[in-house]
Amino acid sequence: MLKHVAKHNDKRTVILFREVPNEGHMCLVAYSDLLPRLVHDEIMKVLESPSGQAAENLADALFRNVMADGRNTLETLHKEGFIKKVPTNQVIVTPGGKSNVRLDELNDILNEMSKGQDAIKKMAELDANAGMTGKRRAQEPREVGAPRNSRATPAAIPTDAVLTDEDLAQQRLDQAQRMRESAQQLLAEAERLASEAAELIPVAKPTKAKKANVKKAKVEAH
Repeated sequence: MLKHVAKHNDKRTVILFREVPNEGHMCLVAYSDLLPRLVHDEIMKVLESPSGQAAENLADALFRNVMADGRNTLETLHKEGFIKKVPTNQVIVTPGGKSNVRLDELNDILNEMSKGQDAIKKMAELDANAGMTGKRRAQEPREVGAPRNSRATPAAIPTDAVLTDEDLAQQRLDQAQRMRESAQQLLAEAERLASEAAELIPVAKPTKAKKANVKKAKVEAH
């Protein structure tokens, strides 16, 4: 069973936030097939890792990850516009090949698990591929990504939930240290290559014939 994987409008999706703060009917996702290869591979690496599977929201684990090019994974998704806000009742969670559940139903179960054993039993049934088929009351139609009573509010990361000044400062310090270490390694490699080049092409020493020709040319010049 793999957490944080789903489908939305038949597109393969990773769930970044199960619920948007103050908008429990909405979630934040990214369409995995639309991501650049570097970003996609980094996200899947984090998603499949123990820390990614242990995270309640995948975005928390992505915020702690720095990609090979030095960029923060979650910030990259946000700045390049790959994060989408969609209704939870349109997202189908697919933790395994034989089971699926709507995200709004899953959220209800997870939010109720601390209140009694009945919810825990429901979660166990879902994990055993029982699935969820319960009906829910219809919600008013609206555009994908638009909250209730609005049709033009852009999606955004709830930064107050995951990004703090202290986190950003520490992240930049860590990146600066990695850049220093990389620079030192590059300088050491440059010195090694220069040394090898000097050994391959030694400075030529003048032969006796060349010395005689130079001396003769000087005499003729006078």
